[in-house]
Amino acid sequence: MPRNVESTAFSSALEVIGGVEPRIADAIRAELADQRQSLKLIASENYASPATLLAMGNWLSDKYAEGTIGRRFYAGCQNVDTVEALAAEHARELFGAAHAYVQPHSGIDANLVAFWAILADRVEAPALKRAQARHVNDLTEADWFALRRELGDQRMLGMSLDAGGHLTHGFRPNISGKMFDQRSYGTDPTTGLVDYDKVAEAAREFRPLVLVAGYSAYPRKVNFRIMREIADSVGATFMVDMAHFAGLVAGKVFTGDFDPVPHAHIVTTTTHKSLRGPRGGMVLCGPELADQVDRGCPMVLGGPLPHVMAAKAVALAEARRPDFADYARRIVDNAQALAEGLLRRGAKLVTGGTDNHLVLIDVTGYGLTGRQAEQALLDSGIVTNRNAVPQDPNGAWYTSGIRIGTPALTTRGLGLADMDATAELIHTVLSQTTAGTGPDGTASKAKYVLDPALADKVSRQATDLLANFPLYPHVDLT
Repeated sequence: MPRNVESTAFSSALEVIGGVEPRIADAIRAELADQRQSLKLIASENYASPATLLAMGNWLSDKYAEGTIGRRFYAGCQNVDTVEALAAEHARELFGAAHAYVQPHSGIDANLVAFWAILADRVEAPALKRAQARHVNDLTEADWFALRRELGDQRMLGMSLDAGGHLTHGFRPNISGKMFDQRSYGTDPTTGLVDYDKVAEAAREFRPLVLVAGYSAYPRKVNFRIMREIADSVGATFMVDMAHFAGLVAGKVFTGDFDPVPHAHIVTTTTHKSLRGPRGGMVLCGPELADQVDRGCPMVLGGPLPHVMAAKAVALAEARRPDFADYARRIVDNAQALAEGLLRRGAKLVTGGTDNHLVLIDVTGYGLTGRQAEQALLDSGIVTNRNAVPQDPNGAWYTSGIRIGTPALTTRGLGLADMDATAELIHTVLSQTTAGTGPDGTASKAKYVLDPALADKVSRQATDLLANFPLYPHVDLT
């Protein structure tokens, strides 16, 4: 019986790779095997389709294409123009955006493009007008000093890290924290929810140039209409980083006040995570910022990756199909079922549940740090990541939380009953893990004690659960 086309494609590719460096081919095979037998619950990970994966391995990788469609710094970019135009078209249609820029290599790159576009619009353009200059390089030093005195500091207001915000929203270890004077808004200490009145109060006091919404570990919806009203009230540009929940926007699970595209001046996203595409980034905006955004390369980006833009086009085309909306809905249904299963077993969840694709477990209820819980679960075949919780006593390294998400397991086809079974496995591991001690007998935030026999048992149960939902079932590498 002839092999199916997907098996032939991947097997042939690995054969070619192995002919040059067999250890790389072996590592690729091992990664597929690991992913097939592990419960992948990292909220920012997913499984791209074979078509998306294959779109990245081709001759488009060999082409330099700095600039943008029709305005390249290299000749011979007609095919790259086609690829980029298709990816941008799918993005505009999928999200209802006026303009899409699909070149960013990552979510951080997308945010950098957005930040510089905002600064160019808010700082450079007024300076040019004042100086009657045609280009920013024509500005004198006096022009810049005068402008800075008028505008004040370049300030950013975004969600705090422990409340679920992201490092790229103005925090010092990231370049965004060096570009902006940053202040954070948090969540209500009782409910864990965004307090919009407090956000408005912080905005009035801080007067930011940019108000950022979006998160990496906040398990609820955000009302973007209210956030835009707050931004408008202080004359701020409203930016939304929807990297985590872009698939829920694409699938029309988040609509109206909870869809950021109609409300934000500029929206950034990754193309993986819940959107289920290749690793990369994207910027959406209105016509007023389009020219500045399109300067992303060479402003802050290196040459575009045409092969990845091709994969973005494929994934975005997939997301425009009717079945993607069903997939997005099942992501949320599964996350809520997983949260309910954990709550029934006594777990403590930040905000008490979820409205989106992720659940944040406060593992101090199990007497553990996030680092201990993360490793104990990994030993048991359950892949998660540690994450800070609001007002985290253990800080950002050890943390007190575990962040879990359902995009990947939903892609595999797991449903509500399977989420309850997953909750049972998680609870079993965490409830049977105890904190360890250091060499001097003091409590450790990293060491832990878990019976290897129990870890092995849970790992086998996880594998048995996944056996009903094979990953890439049409890909046989034997």
